[in-house]
Amino acid sequence: MSGREARRRAFRDLLRLISFLRPFSGKVALSLVLGAGTVVSGAILLATASYLISAAALGTALVLLTGPIYAVRLSGVARAAFRYAERLFSHDATFHLLSDFRSYLYRRLEPLAPAQLTYRRSGDLLARVTKDVEDLQEVYLRGLAPLAVFALVALATGAFYALFSPALAGFVVALLVLFGFGSPALVWSLGRGLARREAAVRAELDAHLVDGVQGAQDLLAFGRAEDHAETAAILGRKLATVQRRRGAVEALGESLGELSTGVAALVVLLLAAPLVLSGEVRGVYLAALVLVALGAFEAVTPLGGALRATGRSLAAARRLFELADTEPYVREPDPPEPLPQGPLSIELRDVTFGYRGEKDPALRGVSLHVPAGGRVAVVGPSGSGKSTLAHLLLRFSDPDSGEVLLGGRDLRSLAGEDIRRSVGVSEQSAHVFSGTLRENLLLVRPEATGEELARAVRLAGLGRLLERLPEGLDATVGERGARLSGGERQRLALARVFLEDAPVLVLDEAASHLDAEAERDLARSVREWWRERPGRTVIHITHRLVGLKRMDEVLVLDGGRVVERGTHEELSRAGGLYARMLRVQRDLIAGDLPDCGSPVVAAEKSRKEQRGG
Repeated sequence: MSGREARRRAFRDLLRLISFLRPFSGKVALSLVLGAGTVVSGAILLATASYLISAAALGTALVLLTGPIYAVRLSGVARAAFRYAERLFSHDATFHLLSDFRSYLYRRLEPLAPAQLTYRRSGDLLARVTKDVEDLQEVYLRGLAPLAVFALVALATGAFYALFSPALAGFVVALLVLFGFGSPALVWSLGRGLARREAAVRAELDAHLVDGVQGAQDLLAFGRAEDHAETAAILGRKLATVQRRRGAVEALGESLGELSTGVAALVVLLLAAPLVLSGEVRGVYLAALVLVALGAFEAVTPLGGALRATGRSLAAARRLFELADTEPYVREPDPPEPLPQGPLSIELRDVTFGYRGEKDPALRGVSLHVPAGGRVAVVGPSGSGKSTLAHLLLRFSDPDSGEVLLGGRDLRSLAGEDIRRSVGVSEQSAHVFSGTLRENLLLVRPEATGEELARAVRLAGLGRLLERLPEGLDATVGERGARLSGGERQRLALARVFLEDAPVLVLDEAASHLDAEAERDLARSVREWWRERPGRTVIHITHRLVGLKRMDEVLVLDGGRVVERGTHEELSRAGGLYARMLRVQRDLIAGDLPDCGSPVVAAEKSRKEQRGG
């Protein structure tokens, strides 16, 4: 990107940020006036105090000094009051801006999940929605506000000096502009790109640290914790180097700001002294003219920081807008069609789908029809496209070709909320939120009664877990369910879908962390749920051929294609892939094949050995 294009993009980003302040324009305008009033009050305080001292020294009658005395008192109080009010209104507007931007960003992120967030590092996303959003507050508090206050102060200063000498007024305003923008421009050119580099390195470090925390157990197990820590240290040193450079540039800017104030006062003194000697300006005003310049240049000092703060905010804005402007793969229909009431059928018509960036499609020409109230199993080896089917049923992505229908309606014509309210999915890696068991269950139905919770817990087989935890459903589960075993997390996910009671139930490897006995219990629970809720449609996705005899149809996937379909009995006799999978599973449990490391197989073999012993 060329320099001109980068500046244009930065300007567009700045305008977009300013647009978020539009709802609070009244508070913003008031805070700017109050900020200018603070600086002007300080200048008036210095001017009147110096005039008061000079006039008193020249023997001016006390009665003539009453006005300046009150002006000193009033300007001192006004300065403090204006500063407090300015901080109050400016921070209120800024915090509302951050709140609205977070909501805006979440609304933009939500349609991207999960397909388009899968390939992003969670640490990078965390850095964007926390640190980058926080950096946006500087665009107003330390960026735009000081610039606007400076403009108002420059006008007021010019008007004040014009009362004494138009030439002096023009020269002072020129000094304000020169020092106000010259020094910051110099500093900005020295620190160009540092804010962007700092944001990028910080995001990389945050992502690395999050990976380390989430994968600490694996890093320790494989002896790579030290390597990971060393990489974090390298990134930390890299960040510190960038921050030191930025700090040096900022220190230079502050020094130039302080220097400009002293230089301006000296220049005004040198210019005003001849006016006093010529009689054009009374001598009693000389000190006031010099000190007003000191007060006015209080508005110049923050300008160096304003450019740097704006640079940091624009660097953060670029990363945030890049995320927010990502076009979702799935678009909501406008307007959506209503979903039929009652039991719902599921149908796939010649569906082909491939993930972005992958060479081969995950599904190729798959067709499936599950009538309302039907039960169908989808089986196949790992990587055959089974979980992709669940992905499409929830419309997390649209097929490249073909149609997916729910209740006879194409999913692309239905609102996403209606789809996900009608299709309950229990995944093998369902997320467990940090909180209590009760909160995790009520996530799907906040209005659920205690009786409904108890039923879902019973069906999912969570009774033993509740007996182990004294707090029962109010026990905390830890980050990502750290206090729960893999099987318990899966049971919790099952309890959610039982509680949700959606017309369509999709079990996506829902028993992958359960032993064989628990898997049989799960099959019985699903049958019980299905009997109690006639008309509910069930799709059971699994690579383990357990409890499939009662399925209306079994679909066998391999390489993304349907290679077999029929009932359990038909496929068992057909001698195809299903029969081979069934034979291998039986041989594994019997111990006639090497143990492949499956925890389920190990558990079954252990039980058989104990019985035999």
